[in-house]
Amino acid sequence: MLELSILGFLYEEPLHGYELKERIKGLSGHIRPVSDGALYPALTRLVKAGVLEQRTEAGSGAAPRRILSLTDAGRAALLERLRHPKDVEITDGQRFFTLLAFLRHLPDPAEQAAVLVRRQTFLETPASFFYREGEPVTVERAPDPFRRGMLRIARATGAEEKAWLAETIEELGGGR
Repeated sequence: MLELSILGFLYEEPLHGYELKERIKGLSGHIRPVSDGALYPALTRLVKAGVLEQRTEAGSGAAPRRILSLTDAGRAALLERLRHPKDVEITDGQRFFTLLAFLRHLPDPAEQAAVLVRRQTFLETPASFFYREGEPVTVERAPDPFRRGMLRIARATGAEEKAWLAETIEELGGGR
């Protein structure tokens, strides 16, 4: 998701490394913090792959700043990732939120809706944090108040997400 965040934020505007790190941290840092040891090698890899370019600008203090921006190949790479997200980017809640943060960059509402329909389909499949005899454990069958709490919270947020997905898919013209 680091790469998607890099491409997404740089699609919006050129940034220097620290600014980019702060934006990524704001998006998901409390759940999956980004370290310099992950960010800067990823940036170097993306520059070598031709999806990012960098230029040096005088800094406001003493040190020059490295400004990063997307190339045309980088813009195309972001749009392709948004059109065809990996299954884990649909099924993992935090990864899906990262995808949502940049989905507006897809110019075609039908393509946006198609991604949301994939998430909607995933959420319609019965699931739980816990299983008994191969079946998902429901709130009503949870053995203790803590697991009941987890399941109630998941049920409530799931219901809100399903409602939002249905509304947004309809708004985009992609209703089933």
